[in-house]
Amino acid sequence: MTERLVLIAHAPTSATHGAGFAADESLTPSGRSSAEAARGRLRRIRQALRGPETRCEETCAALGLTAGAGEELRDLDVGSWRGRSLEQVQAEDPAGLLAWLTDPGASPHGGETINGMLERVAGWMDAWPHEPGRVAVITHPAVIRAVVLRVLCAPATAFWNLDVPPLSQTWLSWNGGKWRLRETGHPLAGEGADLADR
Repeated sequence: MTERLVLIAHAPTSATHGAGFAADESLTPSGRSSAEAARGRLRRIRQALRGPETRCEETCAALGLTAGAGEELRDLDVGSWRGRSLEQVQAEDPAGLLAWLTDPGASPHGGETINGMLERVAGWMDAWPHEPGRVAVITHPAVIRAVVLRVLCAPATAFWNLDVPPLSQTWLSWNGGKWRLRETGHPLAGEGADLADR
């Protein structure tokens, strides 16, 4: 049996809708409903993992999955910007925001750099215990971006070039001693959701 890894971006939160830097917040009621509508779409899952935050835990519960939390799957730490809107940060620290969006080594918020996150996620992938079957990982768009960049050997400067919508799925397969990207960005439920059975 081939090894498959499907990464699911957590369901929407108020920060998702408001273009903000999430604190450890819960899903919105509509976000929870969207995840519940996708329950049962992921089939033949051998194991499920998730980020440690509330939004990942609640997405798992809404999807009907029992998942172990992994610290390596946590969201990008944006330090002092956590819980603030993009508008607020733009108004108060435009130079810092620009540096953060253009320099993967910048940390104007005092948190984790993009480079640091890419290294963390690369370490998680390198330590992966390859076993046949399907594993679902419910995590954050930033983590999924980092995984895709790693698989494609893309530079850190490409981090912001990838859109990862809430409840989208990204499929990887392990073949020939390396990960391959099969699909990314497709919704878990609704139009285009047929990929959930790959």
